[in-house]
Amino acid sequence: MTAPAIPAPAPAPAAARLAVRPGRARVVLLFAAFVCAACGLVYELALISLGSFLVGNSVVQASVVLSVFVFSMGLGALLSKGLRRQPVIAFAVVEAVLALAGGLSVLALYAAFAWLDLYQPALIAVSFLLGALVGAEIPLLMTLIQSVRPQDAGAAVADLSAADYVGALVGGLAFPFILLPRLGQLQGPLVVGAVNAIAAAVLAGWLFAPSLRRPHRNIVVGGLVGVVGVLGVAGAASGRFEVSARQALFDDPIVHREQTPYQEIVLTESVSLRGERDLRLFLNGDLQFSSVDEYRYHEALVHPAMAGPHRRVLVLGGGDGLATREVLRYPDVGEVVLVELDGRMIELAREDRRLTALNERSLHDARVRVETEDAFTWLAGGGNGLFDVIIADLPDADSTATAKLYTQEFYAVAGAALSPAGRMVVQAGSPAFAHHAFWCIDTTVRAAELSTVPYHVDVPSFGDWGFVLSGRSSPSLRLPATRPASLRSLDDSTLEAAATFPPDRRVPEVQVSTLLHPVILDYQRQGWRGE
Repeated sequence: MTAPAIPAPAPAPAAARLAVRPGRARVVLLFAAFVCAACGLVYELALISLGSFLVGNSVVQASVVLSVFVFSMGLGALLSKGLRRQPVIAFAVVEAVLALAGGLSVLALYAAFAWLDLYQPALIAVSFLLGALVGAEIPLLMTLIQSVRPQDAGAAVADLSAADYVGALVGGLAFPFILLPRLGQLQGPLVVGAVNAIAAAVLAGWLFAPSLRRPHRNIVVGGLVGVVGVLGVAGAASGRFEVSARQALFDDPIVHREQTPYQEIVLTESVSLRGERDLRLFLNGDLQFSSVDEYRYHEALVHPAMAGPHRRVLVLGGGDGLATREVLRYPDVGEVVLVELDGRMIELAREDRRLTALNERSLHDARVRVETEDAFTWLAGGGNGLFDVIIADLPDADSTATAKLYTQEFYAVAGAALSPAGRMVVQAGSPAFAHHAFWCIDTTVRAAELSTVPYHVDVPSFGDWGFVLSGRSSPSLRLPATRPASLRSLDDSTLEAAATFPPDRRVPEVQVSTLLHPVILDYQRQGWRGE
């Protein structure tokens, strides 16, 4: 991790006794600084990444971690002044604690999230500890460099800064492209912690070994080896730990779990005393459907939009194939284009026997064409023609990644893809629990020059859930004249009542959500957290 400013070195200490000549010793020291910087940045990115996966709202998570980390780095640099009398031992102790705390940080935070409901306080505490230790290592490394061969203060700062910044670059690139995809959230920091401890052991146990008394050297090396051992044991047990911690987050047994580049996909399944199976899909911990009542949600989402022309249909999101299942109940549908970011979700919906039984193998239908791309990017690319129906079955706007899909710009692009008599429907969250967020979506769709009809239905797994039907001309909330006989929760009278909101659920004063001012994020957070 790079320091905001590297303090100028103190007067050079007496020359240290080294295992190699000073010139080579400087190279080893600068390489160790490079490794330590890479490890420090990985710890920081691991905290941000975990928070984004577990809690969402990556902007808030990154801001908390970065601000606390940098603040505590300054304190660590100040506190390191008292450690520079014994720089070799102090550096070894700092790195041992840093390697242990950084390596185990994600495990500890996952446990705090799964069992203790103390994630945010734990995140701040861990960020503060790691930042203070990273801040302390820079002055200690400077002291060690000067003890090898004293040089001009500016030159020493330049050398150490170069090693530090290049290490940060390597760590920053290695985390998303190597460590996270190959080792995962838990094991990546454990491996990096071991590398951190080994780098410290090379300096203290070999390069500066002649400067230490034998008992001190043995303690230092033994401690760092012990840290590597602890991290190794934690790595061996991380698989069982992850299974136990993950299961603690869900009421029902987990039958499938995987981490894709975009999200964590979890399927749970239970059987009631009456023999009724309940399959549930969670994305990043958020419930997407329960097989017991998902038909209520998907019927309300799809069928009002199908009341007009529906020869060509676009489904945005909905990688589980359930919205597409409802669309395909109309034999006169000619083409369905499904745009889903996560290709792995599509594969599961096509291959998992539990999902194919529920979606009735909708994604195998010859009329369905799948595009694995971001919905905004795909729409903005143009060249896809006009659609009679657009169904936005997208995740809630609880992160910056999804908030852009609830903006005036997004709805304007989507509206441009509608045929003149076309209809678009947006799942808009809960008008009961996220009152302002729901009406913000309606207001934002209208700001994109589309007429709207908001409505809501009861989905027991979700509670009161809302939708916004829109079109270039004023759409009427009705069911198609010729409708599927399989509808279980909607009829004309039910749909008429769905457009009525009680006084305490009617339109408040809300702002339009845009790319540069995504107010939907604040409304969503305030609603679900009761703020």
